[in-house]
Amino acid sequence: MTSSNVPELTILDGDGGNIFTRGERYEIPLYQRPYAWGERNIEQLVDDVDDLPDDDERGYYLGSLVVWHKLDGAWEVIDGQQRLTTLFLLLSALGEQVSVDDVPALSFSCRDKSRYTLRHLTDLDTAARIEDGMIESNIESGYRVVVERIERMTSEELDAFKRKLARTRLYRIEVPVGTNLNHYFEIMNTRGEQLEQHEILKAWLMEPLSGADSAKFVSIWDACSDMSGYVQLRFGMKARVELFGWNYDQFPSHKRISSVQWGGGTQAMDLGIREIVATRGDDSVAEGVASDEPARFDSIIDFRYFLLHVLKVFVAVNGIAAHNSEEQLLPSLLDDRRLKASFEHVVDDGLWESLPVDRARFSMAFAECLLQVHYLFDRCIIKREYVGGDLEGKWSLKEILRATGNGHYCRNSRFKNRWRERGTTSERTSRRVLMLESCLRVSYTSPKVMHWITSLLTQLMRNPGMANWHTFADAVEACARDSVRDYVEVGDWSLGVNTPHVVLNYLDYLLWRRGSDDDFVFEFRTSVEHWYPQNPSDDTFVRWSEVDRLGNLCLVQRNVNSRFSNLNPMAKAATFQEMIAKGSLKLREMARLTGEGEDWKSGACQRHEEEMVALLRVACDVGV
Repeated sequence: MTSSNVPELTILDGDGGNIFTRGERYEIPLYQRPYAWGERNIEQLVDDVDDLPDDDERGYYLGSLVVWHKLDGAWEVIDGQQRLTTLFLLLSALGEQVSVDDVPALSFSCRDKSRYTLRHLTDLDTAARIEDGMIESNIESGYRVVVERIERMTSEELDAFKRKLARTRLYRIEVPVGTNLNHYFEIMNTRGEQLEQHEILKAWLMEPLSGADSAKFVSIWDACSDMSGYVQLRFGMKARVELFGWNYDQFPSHKRISSVQWGGGTQAMDLGIREIVATRGDDSVAEGVASDEPARFDSIIDFRYFLLHVLKVFVAVNGIAAHNSEEQLLPSLLDDRRLKASFEHVVDDGLWESLPVDRARFSMAFAECLLQVHYLFDRCIIKREYVGGDLEGKWSLKEILRATGNGHYCRNSRFKNRWRERGTTSERTSRRVLMLESCLRVSYTSPKVMHWITSLLTQLMRNPGMANWHTFADAVEACARDSVRDYVEVGDWSLGVNTPHVVLNYLDYLLWRRGSDDDFVFEFRTSVEHWYPQNPSDDTFVRWSEVDRLGNLCLVQRNVNSRFSNLNPMAKAATFQEMIAKGSLKLREMARLTGEGEDWKSGACQRHEEEMVALLRVACDVGV
């Protein structure tokens, strides 16, 4: 296939054009599923572009688009529709033209709601212009994700993002005439045996190892690569007791790890890429593993990002520094695309105890660290738990213990208090940790910026005993507090939608801690809402120049009825009582003040803001 058959499509041209202004139309056929990308996928695409270096003019390949040229001139999209639709939403949110002769350049075959929503993206917040029941919720949600992401950018950041978008390309691959499209689509979407990044890294780390070291590395790596349950259950009974003690609750120290007879003649001694691929997919579990365990718990990060966290912990705890003292050995961003490269950089450019890093020593020491951090992660970092047919799950912070015989059970992780404060119990401390961590989790939705996990794991590795004491709760609180300190110190309370989400979530935590709202849980409330609206409904009441002040803001879920945005406070409080009762604590507080009858603009908002600012200042010890 020649290059002329595979054109490069520029997402955003420097002359004001883009991929959708070339005079070409794209159609998503009926045999494809509807638009299904959620916030994580969309944020990942935006991050991939935004993370490009601003001082590099090289192009960035975003992926490929497999198409068939229809007789009517449109391109039928066989593969890549999720990415293409997201780019349509992104360019629309940027205010770019995405139509040909006033008709959207992207459409969905035989899906009226999807087509209608693409045509009316800019009308979504104006109920009078939208037909009832015609909005496709996934497309609407995706559009709001990109709008909110763009609104959080400064003008300088937005200009830089557009420059990076202009360097971003898609390759358009046309299938030959006469291709059976349904059969081709089925082949394209059949999962192949492609090698995962962490598997390539595994082979690279194992290159300098052999014999018993290789068996030890494989056993630990394979146990730790399963993030769905507890690492203790990934070992047979004998090794489990040797590593974690009789009750499965002891930190796997170097001495414990060294006492295990690794391999036992059952592990391959030398595994390369071929062997890793060949043995992958073995779904067998270690002795004693409950068959429902993987379905019960879900980690908040996957194994690729866990490896990056552990690498940062390993470098910090072992004092590995760059050859050049002015160079940062690892970037602050957790970039899973550079997984192997990050490890190579540490080995090639790091100094360990003032000497170049020895690869074999590094691999073995990293394996031990991986197991130790996984144990601490399981016990001290929240998971998502699914029990009793619950499909949504709930936040969970539990430890695993041995039951009678060879069984096991889970209970809430306990953090003991040396000096029992009045009203303070281990259960309450555990609840406090869970609330703080879930506050951080819903604030930092991209796995690339979950630095609070690295910070906590580093502290735990330096002092593993902290995992059992109330001092860990203090460490988690410090992480949350430090994430809002700059905002409090600057003291600009009128940032509107640019108010960091962690600030509003942390206020909910402070309100929870001072009260008795035990029904409150942190959810992914990712849309900053103005209690007094920016755009009053049909201009039935006056606009307010101070809508962006902190006292007028809260977080709501993105799928909240769009009419909520434009109603006045009294109407919101009366109309959305059920939603407010399940909403953020700050939202509940604003509704309560509104119900007391005082005018929101003339006094209630000011009093509420002063109270919220006071809570933040006291918590951060700023200007008190």
